Amino acid sequence: MCIRDSDKLERPVWYLYRPEDNRLLRVNPTLYANPFNLLDEGWLDDQRFAFRYNERGHQRMRLVVVDAATGDAKSAVEDVTRTFIDWTGKSFFEIGPGGNEAIWQSERSGWSHLERVNLRSGQRWPITQGNWVVRDVDRVDHEKRQIWFTAGGVHAGQDPYHVHFGRVNFDGTGLTWLTRADGQHRVAFSPDGEFLVASYSRADLPPVHEIRRVSDGAAVMELEKADDSALRAAGWRTPIVFSAKGRDGVTDIWGLIYLPTTFDPAKKYAVVEDIYAGPHSAHVPKNWHVNSFGQQNAELGFIVVRIDGMGTSHRSKAFHDVAWQNIADAGFPDRMAWMRAAAQKVPQMDLTRVGIYGTSAGGQNALHAVLLHGDFYKLAVADCGCYDNRMDKIWWNEQWMGYPIGPHYEAQSGRTLAPRLKGDLMLVLGEEDTNVDPASTWQVVDALVQANKDFELVVLPNVGHGALGHPYAQRRFREFLVERLIRGR
Repeated sequence: MCIRDSDKLERPVWYLYRPEDNRLLRVNPTLYANPFNLLDEGWLDDQRFAFRYNERGHQRMRLVVVDAATGDAKSAVEDVTRTFIDWTGKSFFEIGPGGNEAIWQSERSGWSHLERVNLRSGQRWPITQGNWVVRDVDRVDHEKRQIWFTAGGVHAGQDPYHVHFGRVNFDGTGLTWLTRADGQHRVAFSPDGEFLVASYSRADLPPVHEIRRVSDGAAVMELEKADDSALRAAGWRTPIVFSAKGRDGVTDIWGLIYLPTTFDPAKKYAVVEDIYAGPHSAHVPKNWHVNSFGQQNAELGFIVVRIDGMGTSHRSKAFHDVAWQNIADAGFPDRMAWMRAAAQKVPQMDLTRVGIYGTSAGGQNALHAVLLHGDFYKLAVADCGCYDNRMDKIWWNEQWMGYPIGPHYEAQSGRTLAPRLKGDLMLVLGEEDTNVDPASTWQVVDALVQANKDFELVVLPNVGHGALGHPYAQRRFREFLVERLIRGR
């Protein structure tokens, strides 16, 4: 059964039906009074039913256990945070046979880790620990009491976003890293499970394939290593992997620098940032790639950069929490510090001519760049952006901006900030966007007109979300970059 709230979100209410005595028991809703959603419902045994309660605002995640005989409910385990629980990305949960224990993912230590929970007593024990993050759980082996998982930040000196594979016992012992090379990994196991093929690469390293032993992760042999010498001989350049300190002077910020194949060390180049700062993940490519959108745009005569600033995922909880009620931040203080440091490494970067472009959440980020940091970013192309977090997908926006809706929503709206526009702006919109309401763009357009601000508007009929991918929009976008940042028109 569901009750509709004032803002039209359903509020489920559990009932248990007992056919043996034709009784309908209403489960006491006290422990799940304000749900955003209820997850992972199921029977622990023939006397106990359980579900996870994800509270509206995403600051509490609770496992509720229900007595089937009475309908009474109790909290078996819960996490509470001042900011947000990343329920879309860091909330693995699995109940063991017999219904007496569960594996529970939590960031209460400040890092994404796994815990073992006694569902009768509520006692919790860490399975993984340390200043690194569990990314995903591949497999839970209840018979051997082992967990197979992926993680980041586990090997000192490597990019903390590199995905590695590991195995650990339920009691936290026997932690074994199955991959160790400096790169982004994927694996394939042999039929007997004794060996695996680990394939890894980096943005600046072509793929390498090796055999490793599953028992201890030791390397057995290298199978193959890709050769990019022909590409290099033809003038192709790998992106430059670069890290620099962020706004706090302590935290490493990672990104890529794309140079044109015609790069001339004697010239200065305008810099263009390819941005997507959605807090649900991290977005700088870690695999080897040869024809990215960033590289294509560099060929116009730019140096293109991609950066993961604070407020994005796959680092510490504190790193991620920068986004809480603060999505307009988008890591800009880290991005600008990173670019200033990058210009010391690549002095051909002209930071007096910096542009930015992005789509969807990246469109919102690009708009905020010229509304809030117009002294640094001189140009922006914003495509299909969710410029007001009150009128986009509720599951995504409330995850980071919180509930109830407060004045911070209005303060960070593109419509509110439109009078602060500095520099050149192009808005791109797909008229049939079903992901982000086109009205979000039109509200910004109206506010810019009211503020008497000059801007470009490209509207594509019969085109949906991500209109910048359309050939016409790409031509207009690239002409805009060249005309304003290179030719200075």
